[in-house]
Amino acid sequence: MTDYPGVAYVMPVLNEADYLDEAVASILAQDYEGDKELVLALGPSTDETNLVAQRLAAQDSRITLVDNPQGRTPIALNLAIRNSTNPIVIRVDAHSELPASYTKQGIDTLNRVGAHDVGGLMDARGRTALQRAIAAAYHSKFGFGGPAYHSGAPEGEAESAYLGIFRREVFEEVGYFDEDLWRAQDWELCLRIRQAGHKVWFDPELKVGYYPRDNFPSLIRQSFASGTWRGEIARRFPEGKSLRHDLPPLLLAGISAGIASAVIQPLAGESLPKPVNILLTLSKAIPVLYGACALLAGFRAKGEGLKEKLLTAATFPAIHLPWAAGYIKGRAVGAGSTLDKGRIK
Repeated sequence: MTDYPGVAYVMPVLNEADYLDEAVASILAQDYEGDKELVLALGPSTDETNLVAQRLAAQDSRITLVDNPQGRTPIALNLAIRNSTNPIVIRVDAHSELPASYTKQGIDTLNRVGAHDVGGLMDARGRTALQRAIAAAYHSKFGFGGPAYHSGAPEGEAESAYLGIFRREVFEEVGYFDEDLWRAQDWELCLRIRQAGHKVWFDPELKVGYYPRDNFPSLIRQSFASGTWRGEIARRFPEGKSLRHDLPPLLLAGISAGIASAVIQPLAGESLPKPVNILLTLSKAIPVLYGACALLAGFRAKGEGLKEKLLTAATFPAIHLPWAAGYIKGRAVGAGSTLDKGRIK
């Protein structure tokens, strides 16, 4: 392999008119001497995304457009990979911005540690007060419970990689993204890479700017879909189960019990046995304790002033509770055709 192997950037795109220009500009501006090609897999957007993509492709011959009429991410990734040629494949997101050194640093790490997939930190950021608050929740360990690509960890082998910098031959060896997994397809691919005896590597020096959802309804829909597909992964694969994934459903059960107790106790009056009354009283403390923890975590998170810190505190239940409900669904009956509709306009 040469010092500067050619790179194929592959990007699924759906309803990204507000972000696509900046994402593409950050890719084409990479401080990297090797050849670059960018394949945009265009889903059935309902905004001006496809017009933006066509304009960008007309301006730069390194950009190729492929149609993804079903709009699903794993199909988009496979189409883009198959329509590219360079030996290094880098997954990119239309809601992300790459620092100029990202490609060179990622390939250096790939070669230095002998990995087949390398990922780094999701550096969530925002353009509005609410989006910045949501980004602060992404960075908080209270928000996502510790995945390395959210809150950081020492460099080393990892279960999965955020986005991913791949050697092309790994797809020929272990296969492409599983198109039946509408989400969490990156985790499943990393499982196959690890099972083949190759390294998946986390490098905390690799940081990708990422713009999360900018309103609560779309964040809630995204969280529910993410939880559902994580439940599907746990249902399919023994390696996909983790104690930390069981905590949000327990939290949801506790909060639901606390809210139900607040309704039942006044209606039942003195008719309930004393032990039942004690349990109901104790369960009412769960929503209060969770709210206090969310408030404390919000004030400890990054934020510009009281408003953003309060919005961050409000973000935590918008992540945790829909994710928990989705996870229960995924474990019980599977993900089925659950789709993240947060960016469908």
